[in-house]
Amino acid sequence: MVRSALGPQGGARLNKGPRAGADYVPAATVVAGSLLSLLPIVSATGWWPDFGLLMLLGWRLLRADAWPAWWAAPLGFLNDIILGNPIGLSVAMWAAITIAMDILDRRTMWRDYWIEWAIAVVFIALSEIAHWRLAGVMGAEVPFNNAIGPAILIGALCFPVAAFVAYRLDRWRLGR
Repeated sequence: MVRSALGPQGGARLNKGPRAGADYVPAATVVAGSLLSLLPIVSATGWWPDFGLLMLLGWRLLRADAWPAWWAAPLGFLNDIILGNPIGLSVAMWAAITIAMDILDRRTMWRDYWIEWAIAVVFIALSEIAHWRLAGVMGAEVPFNNAIGPAILIGALCFPVAAFVAYRLDRWRLGR
C-alpha cells in the first residue's frame, strides 16, 4: 500500500494537479509588482525600480513554461498605463526581453543562480537605459549617472527578492 494512502485524507495533495487559477498567478503578480509604483514615495531622482519588470524576470527565469510569449504585450501595456510611461515602451521592452530569454533558453544547457542574476541585471540595465534615452528624446534634462546608476543598482539588489517571491508563489500555485 502506498504510504500516502495511510495518511490523513484532507492533507495529501497527490494527483490533484495545480490549484484553480494557477495559470493566472504569474500575470497577477507582475501586475501587483507594477502597482507597487503607486506607493507614495517621493524622491528627486528615479531610483525606484520597475517591480513589474522584476517580477516578469523572476517568473520567466524560474519557469519558461508558465509564460506564453504573447503575455509580454498586455502586461507591458498595463505597466505603461500604471507607471505613466509612453504607451508602447514597456510593451516593446518586455516583448524583446521575452524573446531574448527564449533565445537564451535554447542556447544555454544549464544556468545556476548567479548566471540568472547576471541575466536579470543585464535586462534591468537595458530597460533603464531605454527609459533614460526616451526621456532624453522627449526633452528631459536627466544626467546619465544620477538617473541610471541608482535604479540599476537597486533593481539588481531587489531581483533576488522578486525571484524568491516568484519561487514561493510557484510552489503554492502548483500545490507542492
